[in-house]
Amino acid sequence: MLLEGKRLVVTGVLTDDSIAWHTARVAQEQGAALVLTGFGRALRLTERSARRLPDPPPVLELDINDPVHMEALASDLGERWGAVDGALHAIAYAPDDALGGNFLTTPPESAGTAFLTSAYSYKTLAVGLHPLLVAAGGGALVTLDFDNRQAWPAYDWMGVAKAALQAVTRYLARDLGADNIRVNAVSAGPLTTMAAKSIPGFSRFRDVWGKRAPLGWDVSDPTPVANMVCVLLSDWAPMTSGEVVHVDGGFHAIAAEGD
Repeated sequence: MLLEGKRLVVTGVLTDDSIAWHTARVAQEQGAALVLTGFGRALRLTERSARRLPDPPPVLELDINDPVHMEALASDLGERWGAVDGALHAIAYAPDDALGGNFLTTPPESAGTAFLTSAYSYKTLAVGLHPLLVAAGGGALVTLDFDNRQAWPAYDWMGVAKAALQAVTRYLARDLGADNIRVNAVSAGPLTTMAAKSIPGFSRFRDVWGKRAPLGWDVSDPTPVANMVCVLLSDWAPMTSGEVVHVDGGFHAIAAEGD
């Protein structure tokens, strides 16, 4: 199996329609041992979703912006496994006034929150897990991206944060490569997850995607994205780092929809 014997951390699991949940499902099917993380009031959602996996894994609390939480997670994983082979970073948040067409009026503190939680947090997770990845002889980190080379309606400062996330991916790849740690991002097409529903005007993303993507696109199926995440977490991508891999039906490559 692709992930036989791998010890993986999957953050950001809320409901069982999320990319993170489907990544956990595929990873278990491919032989991985898992720990999930959740946060605050959403922790109960994570625990409920964990019970829907083939082999319900432990759920630990992680507020990525709280250093005490990151230290506690690393300590627990160290006692539990002694080492970690990889992790999925599926953490993002922007306040309401940083989305929905408020780009010009968004206050700096809201833009800062979007950056801190959605981009800088990838570095926080990488540094927190670094000793455990080194103990494993190296490993892989993957984050979830949304292609932001264009300005999208309503996406606003989350789009800026995602651009920063791509840059963080490259710099982490530079600084962690010497320890045989690969760092990548998967840029997914739009999916009808809980996170997507919080984006004003999400239907505009959904409507255009199927028309322009040459392979088509099913907004209700996270499995293709989860499969790619698992490939990047596996030993089948030993020389891939600093990359943004698109899983979007080919949408990103096409300038305009065909006839």
